[in-house]
Amino acid sequence: MEVERKEWILEEYVHGGVPTSRHLKLRTTSVGVSEDDVPDGHVLLRLHWLSVDPYLRARMGSQRDGLYFSPFELHKPVTTFGIGEVLQTKDSSFSVGEIVLNTIAPVSEYCTVPADALKKIKLGPDSGVSALDYLGALGIPGFAAWIGIKVIGDPKPGENVFISAAAGGVGLVAGQLAKLKGCRVVGSVGSDAKAKFLKEEIGYDDAFNYNVETDFDAALSKYFPDGIDIYFDNVGGRMLEAVINHLNTHARIPLCGMISQYNQVWTERFGVRNLLNLVGKEARMEGFLLDWNRFGEFVEETTGYIKQRKIVSKYEIYRGTESFLESIQSMFTSSNGGKVIIQVNDDAKA
Repeated sequence: MEVERKEWILEEYVHGGVPTSRHLKLRTTSVGVSEDDVPDGHVLLRLHWLSVDPYLRARMGSQRDGLYFSPFELHKPVTTFGIGEVLQTKDSSFSVGEIVLNTIAPVSEYCTVPADALKKIKLGPDSGVSALDYLGALGIPGFAAWIGIKVIGDPKPGENVFISAAAGGVGLVAGQLAKLKGCRVVGSVGSDAKAKFLKEEIGYDDAFNYNVETDFDAALSKYFPDGIDIYFDNVGGRMLEAVINHLNTHARIPLCGMISQYNQVWTERFGVRNLLNLVGKEARMEGFLLDWNRFGEFVEETTGYIKQRKIVSKYEIYRGTESFLESIQSMFTSSNGGKVIIQVNDDAKA
């Protein structure tokens, strides 16, 4: 038995700018869905939800300008994190009907993957969490926020924390974690509506629209008259340079991402000119990837926060795999708010 599926293929590397239909192509193929079509040690999934994150853009560049991520292979499916239902299994660890997290999900409706790419997740009314949480606060965005704030930032009560791209999937969680540690938290976002949302619904102490307050040095003087102790950097570029002028002694800068630079070839990226200030302020700027040895600790702590409504989420939902190109482009236009997710099929349950 075969079913038709649509999947996104990287046809051409993106060298500067936002991905377009020239770079990404939607291909229709057929896939076998009987037990005989599944190799030993593999699982066949029907995908329900797919995560769309800024790092995917970095993987669409060639090796030279793909930053710290290995690039996707040309003419092969683009992969991300997804939630799916087990249709067939040739691995005793999984059962038909189980809902799982897939760490190498193609942007498609169906996939067959090695069992070791899957993680079981706990859902249902007694779990206190939803499927979407496993792509947001309990997924890669939340884990990145947790590592950056708790492990690298190590916030103390009363410290001043600044989060850039604060209304995105990572920024929402990072700001709430800092608030839970007793910090004063301010975020930068791309619209007045997002700034209002952060203050009224997420609990940020303040937020500003960087498209309106374009003099970043003046904005930071206004919102941080006593300086910045922790800057969770999601954007890099001009904002990072401005922040360095406002650091307190022993400030920490967890470098999570630099979305303002992803669409630039590496020779045209913004060169931060004031790094010498890190010396005088005895400040620490540290890039990081995810430490999977601490994933269990993160899930346990964050699940508790979600159940107690101490961490809340917002999602920007796109419908159908066809929407992938639009959804990834949206992250570079400030048109969305919250964690970007694709609902693959109409009967997907959150």
